[in-house]
Amino acid sequence: MAKFQYIALDAKGEQSADTIEASSEAEAIQLLRANGLYPTHIQEEGKAAKPKAAVAKRKPKAGGKPSSLKGQFGLKVKPKNLMIFTRQLATLIDSGLPLVRSLTVLEKQEPNPLLKHTVNQLADNVQGGSTFSESLAQHPNIFNKLYVNMVKAGELGGVLELVLTRLAEYQEKAQKLKNKIVSAMVYPIIVMLIAVGILVFLMIFIVPKFKEMFSENGQELPMISQVVFGASEFCLRRSVGPLPNIVFVFLALFVVYFLMSMWAKTKPGRHFVDTLKLRMPVIGDLQRKSAVARFSRTLGTLVTSGVPILQALNITRDTAGNVVLSGAIEKVHEAVKEGESIVTPLQASGVFPNMVISMVDVGEETGQLPEMLLKVADVYDDEVDSSVAALTSILEPIMIVLLALVVGSVVFALFLPLIKMVSSMSDG
Repeated sequence: MAKFQYIALDAKGEQSADTIEASSEAEAIQLLRANGLYPTHIQEEGKAAKPKAAVAKRKPKAGGKPSSLKGQFGLKVKPKNLMIFTRQLATLIDSGLPLVRSLTVLEKQEPNPLLKHTVNQLADNVQGGSTFSESLAQHPNIFNKLYVNMVKAGELGGVLELVLTRLAEYQEKAQKLKNKIVSAMVYPIIVMLIAVGILVFLMIFIVPKFKEMFSENGQELPMISQVVFGASEFCLRRSVGPLPNIVFVFLALFVVYFLMSMWAKTKPGRHFVDTLKLRMPVIGDLQRKSAVARFSRTLGTLVTSGVPILQALNITRDTAGNVVLSGAIEKVHEAVKEGESIVTPLQASGVFPNMVISMVDVGEETGQLPEMLLKVADVYDDEVDSSVAALTSILEPIMIVLLALVVGSVVFALFLPLIKMVSSMSDG
């Protein structure tokens, strides 16, 4: 057996240099990794001079202080930035790079200032002796409970790279699901804004000119024209102060929206809004499928990664995004805590479809609950896809007809008396 000289790093980034006996370089690397070391240089003894020790410790910033974010306001880490960071970290650790070194590499190439600063602090904390999960827990605005607990489970099980890969996949699928729902809502909102913009333009600039023309001719107006002209007159009238009424209308709408938003943040308001989301005719079904997919994927990913079931249910409850669903998960948690099955409280909640309850039941019976939950999540992801496609195809013609009705009614109200006036002039 040959002797190999090596320089290696441990999990904390500390460097060591020594020799090891092995039949080949590949076997030497395997032996080192089995002992928790990550070789940065390895060479057979006698073939070359022993390499000089390289500095493996993380170098501090100039002045010994981490980079500062003073003067930079409104910084945030988007889910996409966090997803890319997680995927890259998993790849670096899986390739054999120590955690501290991986964080240092990612810090150098991270474009987001806040995440760059946070990664710098994570590397310093880990090198100082803290675990990675403890370091993540110090930044709850970026790394939520799900992220921290999955990393903790990965550390305890010695499979951090595997857990990070699962976490990256979870983030990718969750972001994809969110984008689908947002895309379904964007089209009708844009059409409504266009309709309101056109209506305001007609009421302020076009309708008054027609009204003035008909007033000069003493033209008798049909009911629809009287309504439109009355609405235009109200919008332009200055009832209070120098500003026209239309400004106060938009201001009142904004105040109502603001008050409703504040009320929705209260406990009864949030419960009412989340219940309404699930019961709405078309959107409710989409919201329910999305919530079920999120619940199944979160719980399945946590349990698969080694997080205890009770802790996983707590995290899933906190990240459910809907208080009705959170209440149902809380009842499941209490039932499991008492030694009961998951299926009974799921069925009693009335939130989860029968297919979900059946698959969870089968998963409990066969001991494959995490796999079943992930399959449920995949099924409902596809269901959301189909629902979004169907919703978009239905909304497009409806919104076009709505836009035509709004604008067409105003145009009809303007031209109907004009046609009558032209006809009477022709008869005369």
